[in-house]
Amino acid sequence: MIVAESITKRFDDVLALDHVCAEIRDSSVFGLIGSNGAGKSTFLRMLAGILRPDEGGLKIDGEDIFENLMVKRRCFYISDEQYFFPGCSPEELKNYYRIYYPNFDQPRWERLMQAFGLDPRRKLRTFSKGMKKQVSVICGICSGADYLFCDETFDGLDPVMRQTVKSLFAEDVAERGMTPVIASHNLRELEDICDHVGLLHRGGILFSRDLDEMRLGIHKLQVIFTGDGADTVFSRIKILTQEQRGSLHTLVVRGTAEDIKREFSAIQPLFFEMLPLTLEEIFISETEVAGYDVKKLIL
Repeated sequence: MIVAESITKRFDDVLALDHVCAEIRDSSVFGLIGSNGAGKSTFLRMLAGILRPDEGGLKIDGEDIFENLMVKRRCFYISDEQYFFPGCSPEELKNYYRIYYPNFDQPRWERLMQAFGLDPRRKLRTFSKGMKKQVSVICGICSGADYLFCDETFDGLDPVMRQTVKSLFAEDVAERGMTPVIASHNLRELEDICDHVGLLHRGGILFSRDLDEMRLGIHKLQVIFTGDGADTVFSRIKILTQEQRGSLHTLVVRGTAEDIKREFSAIQPLFFEMLPLTLEEIFISETEVAGYDVKKLIL
């Protein structure tokens, strides 16, 4: 389990992280959302042990990360800006990681490289951005690390590769309890894989919630009312957002599905439908209640 307790990081006059607190459970997929400059990359580099917090504590299973070799061997960091040794090939990169990660799965690495259509002996400098990301993901998956820290990992991948990478993450989470922490500025990239999402803005976490819990308590409705049914039901439910186009009302409301259905059933609307919420809609609803406009922060 990762625990960040009021961690702060400054670069000269720039406050990159401002007393950030977070808990990341093992065997879950944690999505870290935020605009450019919000502090996502700094937070991931601290998790990977590259940077030391100026203030606060950052631990994995109760142990400090910075300059702790045994903890670092349980972590793999995929940076946004890919860096490789000059003249290095994927095969040479793999051999380097095998020294550092004792549980590196070479047979799986070979299978994935072939499945992705990547030449292990070709120089990495000749690869496209997306191909380099694929190599990094394959190395991270095969390293055997317990924690995978991904900075804009899906950026540069085509839609098919994005889904393939997500499937690989899900497989390792289910089979060996790997914990990916994925930083992105795009909510849509994370909504089908993350269990928990945190919103980072100006160095601080504004919002951190379990997605299943949020989805259980927030619902999207489309309703066409008859008579004065709208006024009756609006006074009895908690409405987060409301939009009307002609006679069709689109609502995001808080409460249990059973209670909401009971209230609308009592007024017998002409049309009633409960729809699934996207991660973007959940965040917009939750952050607007807290006084923030998530659309201006990250979209």
